Formats: sequence, C-alpha cells, structure tokens
Amino acid sequence: MILVILTVGIISYNFSKTEYALAYTNLQPSDAAAIKAYLDGAKIPYQLSEDGKSIGVPRSQVASVKLAVESQGLNKNGNVGYGAFSQSSTFGTTDREFDVKYVNAVQGELQQLINSNNAIASSKVLISLPQESLFLRKGEQPEKASASVVLDIKPGYTLDQAKVDTMYNLVSHSIKGLPIENITISDQNGDLLEYSKANGKVSGASNIALQQFEINNKFRNDVQRNVQQMLGSILGRDKVIVSVFSTMNFDQTRRKEQLVTAPNTVDQTGLDISIQEIQKNYTSDGGAGTSGVPGTGATDVPGYPGSSNSGKTNSEELQKTVNREVNRITNEIEMTPYIVKDLTVNVGIEPPDPSDSNSLSEETVKEIRKILVNVVRAGLADNKQTLTDAELEKKVTVFPHTFAKTNGTQGTSTNSMLLYGALGGLALALLGGGAYWFIRRRKAQQEEEEILDESPRVEFPTIDIDNLNNENQVRKQLEQLAKKKPDEFVNLLRTWLVDE
Repeated sequence: MILVILTVGIISYNFSKTEYALAYTNLQPSDAAAIKAYLDGAKIPYQLSEDGKSIGVPRSQVASVKLAVESQGLNKNGNVGYGAFSQSSTFGTTDREFDVKYVNAVQGELQQLINSNNAIASSKVLISLPQESLFLRKGEQPEKASASVVLDIKPGYTLDQAKVDTMYNLVSHSIKGLPIENITISDQNGDLLEYSKANGKVSGASNIALQQFEINNKFRNDVQRNVQQMLGSILGRDKVIVSVFSTMNFDQTRRKEQLVTAPNTVDQTGLDISIQEIQKNYTSDGGAGTSGVPGTGATDVPGYPGSSNSGKTNSEELQKTVNREVNRITNEIEMTPYIVKDLTVNVGIEPPDPSDSNSLSEETVKEIRKILVNVVRAGLADNKQTLTDAELEKKVTVFPHTFAKTNGTQGTSTNSMLLYGALGGLALALLGGGAYWFIRRRKAQQEEEEILDESPRVEFPTIDIDNLNNENQVRKQLEQLAKKKPDEFVNLLRTWLVDE
C-alpha cells in the first residue's frame, strides 16, 4: 500500500512540475535586465542562471516569449544602434553629445551586422572618426577614419579567408572615408585576422600555407580513393591497400601577349582599308638646231649629252598608296597555380592464397601496373614535362604480400569470441535456471505429498452391531451419533456404502 502511494505521488509530482527550456543564452547585462522586467510584468515564470547570461522559461512558452521580446526590441545584443536617437534629451542635444551618440549608433549597427554571423558569439567595435575642418594646410591630406574590431568566435567554428575579407569590406563600406588599411580585426585570443585580396596586397602566410596543404591533401585523397575503389571492386576491398604521395606547385604567373597576324593567311597580307593611286604624265619639246654626237669630243665625257638637243620628251609618274589593317590580339594569361609536380602510387595486394605469395599471377600485376601508370600520366599532364613510360613506371609500385592482422581485426575477432561466450553463458544460465526451477517444483510437490500422507486420518466411530441384540439400541446409537457428530455420521454412512 505504501509503495502504491509513493508511486502515485512521484508520478503526480513529475506531471505537475514545470519543465523549463533555455530561451536566451550569452545575454548582455542590459538585455537580460530588459527581458527579466518583461517576464516579471507578464507574470511568466522563468529561471535565471548564476552568471545572469541565460534565461529559461516554460518549454511550452519559449516561442511566444521569443516573439514578444523581439517585437518589443528588448534583445539588442548590447547594441543600441540608431535607436539611440529615438531618446532625445529634454533640453536638446549639443554637437558634442550628438557626435558621441552617432559614433555609438554606428558601432552598435556594425556589431549587430557582425553578430548575425552564425560563427560569431559577440563582437566589440571601436570607431575613430576624424574631426571635420573647414581649412586645410597646403599639401596636407585630410584625416581618415579607423576602426578596430574584436570577435568572440564560438567554440568549434572557424573563419576562412573569404569570411574575413567580407567582414573587412562590411566595416569599410559602412563608414565613409574608412579604407581597409585602417581596419584591424582580431579574435578573442588576440590573433590578427588579416585581409587578403586577389592581387595579393595583404595576405596571411599561415592561411595561405593552410590552404595549400588542404588542396594537396584533397588531391591526394581523391586519387587514393579512386584507385582504392577501382582495385577493390576487382580484387576485393580487404585485399588492396593504396598509398599516394604528391607534391604541387603553387607558383602563380601572369603573362601579357600582344600578337599581330595577317587576316589573309595564304598571302600573309592585311585587309585593304584604303587605296590611293596618283598618275602623272609629262610631255616637252626639245630646241631646234644641229649638234654633234654627244660625248665624242676630245674633252667631252663619254655618254654625256651634248650642249644642244632636239626632239620630243615624254615622262610618266605613278604613285600608289594602300592602307592595310592586320589582326591585333592582346592576351593576358594567368597561369593556374595548382600544378602537380610529382605523383607516386604504391599498391599492396594480398594474394588469393595468403600462404602462397606466388598465387597472384604476374599478368595480373602487369595489368594493375598499366592502370596505375595511366593514373600517374593523367595527374602529371599539366606538368609540362615529357616523361617516358620507363620514367612513369618508376613512380608506380605494386607488391603482393600477405597482410598482417591489424589490431582492429584482432579486436573484432576478440569481440566476436566474447559475444559468443556471452551468448553461451546466457544459454547455460537459462538452462541452469530452468533445471533449478524444475527440481524445486518437483521437490515442492513431493513435500506436499508427504505432508498429505502424514496428516492425521479421520477415525470414524465404530458401532459394535454384532454385540447389539436389540434393533432399538442400534437405532438409538445412530440417532445419538447423528445429533452429536453429524459429520462423523455422514462419513460412516459413506464408508458403509463403499464397503457394500
């Protein structure tokens, strides 16, 4: 009875108690105070953590509480933003006060934007805006704004270079006159998150090394997985072990080409744009008179014209100008920095008969070697190196050998043995329990039979009818027995009936 009452009481307590669920975590003190005031006013039960950063409400009211808090703008993540201007001073706002409010509002808005990232738990932004001046000295450059950002990254999250660059651009574009060079972003551990651009202006050496390492590993793992799947499908998954090693060249080069080619490839001539032809004809008559043969005098130069000529003179001048255009091609080539410098593939194969290493035929080994050579040739295709078949075969190793049993295999067999042993023990325990129960039951039945045998037998009263001569005396004794001891009288009659 007591056990039933305790059970009913425990069940009633479990059903009647309120189950709380976390509605907000990592709250700023101002936000936690605002949400607490709302819950007190709405008379909603809640649980506040010891550090005051987490608030739990009844599980059935989590969604409604979140909607109500967000609709009233109570959870601001500690950042007021431009909402600070909604609370104006009673006596007006001075220029100094306005500047402070403006800076705080911009900082709050930036913090809200940064905190919207799932990897960021909280952030702190500090902005320094230059004072505006109407006059500048000759040659003096105007001051530029600067910003410092500290990020609290959630455990288990990381920011890749693309996300860091996005954050730099987000801060730079949110403030007028803020160049990226004047922005500093670091995490909660004080590690600087540097900005990198495609042209390599600023770049973190550690991030670049990590990216190159990941790219090389991804290429190597892809080759190893493909070879493992292919050979495993042919020879068996547990019969093949593949190991791949690779090195890559990450040098990035750019080249600019300016090419000039002829449109008419047959004659190697350009395309005629304009043609100009000028033709001039001249006609003149020589003077009359006689003269000697030119250049025949003693003092004359042979072939030189004489002092006087006669006859008609004609001259012609032809000028042709052709403007041709050629193909002018400008190529800006950026070489891919991910080129495989070297690639080796090593494959271990367990023979069909592990006890005989010669059970794997030589023809099979040769065919596998051809497959691996093709894989290496395809991987080094962009290397711009001409490798012979002999050089490619040196980069491939295929060796048949019996595989050693790993700890994992031994552990599996041991676990199997333990499992079988446990099942056998359980079966023996069940058999033993069944036998024990049968023996106990048999013994209990025997004890019951013995108790029944040892129980005192009912002695029925006897009447000496032979010594009674008068029937009236017999009848009187029977009547007395029936009155005083009716049960014994009934048993006596049964006994008589059975004897007859």
